[in-house]
Amino acid sequence: MPKIAVLLPCYNEALTIEKVVKDFRKELPEAEIWVYDNNSSDGSAELALAAGAKLRRVRQQGKGHVVRRMFQEVEADIYVMVDSDDTYPADEVHKLIAPIVAGEADMVNGDRLSSTYMTENKRPGHNFGNTLVCTLIRVLWGERVHDVMTGYRAFSRLFVKSCPVLAQGFEIETEMTLHTLDKRMSLVEVPIQYRDRPAGSFSKLNTVQDGIRVLKTIFNLFRFYRPEMFFGVIGSVLLLAAGGLFVPVLMEFFRTAQVPRHPTVTFAGFLAMAGLLSYSVGLILGACKKQSDQLFEILVSQEKGREVQQQ
Repeated sequence: MPKIAVLLPCYNEALTIEKVVKDFRKELPEAEIWVYDNNSSDGSAELALAAGAKLRRVRQQGKGHVVRRMFQEVEADIYVMVDSDDTYPADEVHKLIAPIVAGEADMVNGDRLSSTYMTENKRPGHNFGNTLVCTLIRVLWGERVHDVMTGYRAFSRLFVKSCPVLAQGFEIETEMTLHTLDKRMSLVEVPIQYRDRPAGSFSKLNTVQDGIRVLKTIFNLFRFYRPEMFFGVIGSVLLLAAGGLFVPVLMEFFRTAQVPRHPTVTFAGFLAMAGLLSYSVGLILGACKKQSDQLFEILVSQEKGREVQQQ
């Protein structure tokens, strides 16, 4: 029987945390239920303890800090992470962990957007943000992901212990998804039901501020994970700009045998050098990324080998 851990990040969820803990205890009686409280001031931590959860406290504010501690400290074979706001039905958990148990996935996303999210969620900015992030990932990574920002996921042990959590806030959802795609891990999406928060409960997500942080995370991860493409695009733009400035001067030189716009030629030359330098940086960082991927694959192979021996 695989060991299952349910991970509940919690920040001021006194209205719902007790119900969420009890619901998951009912669905997964053999699982360890961990509540990681992130400086709640409404008694959420005490309610979680009373409901039978194991409690840890995280002083650094932000969901990214909470997830980092969870992944570092909790030991299990299968992990389920879900928001503590009672928007995700506990009885859907069996659909999420099934691909992990079968060895078919390293991360399973609970896909809200294919079911009730667009009608249940009362903040249209969240709907737009989800769609925008999914579109950017499809364009930049060539992979179709339906729900990047879901707060209901299941993970294999391999994913949890190999995912470098660098994010601080809600951009952690995007970071985990892109880590899966970049490392060629298996990602499965399972449609799930979503319900709006109960009356009196409020989302901690700031649509504009956290949306900007998510877009910044995509930009940085694109730079880190796809350096050849990232710097190649910059180099191409610079070279095209240099060509656009230089070609008219060159055509005029062919007609008159004179170069009347020396500053333009000089500037075009600097742009061309910057473009070639950008290409070079991309090639160098791409080689470093290749070596990093090779090392990661070696470590994954060793970890899987140990798992097979233990079985």
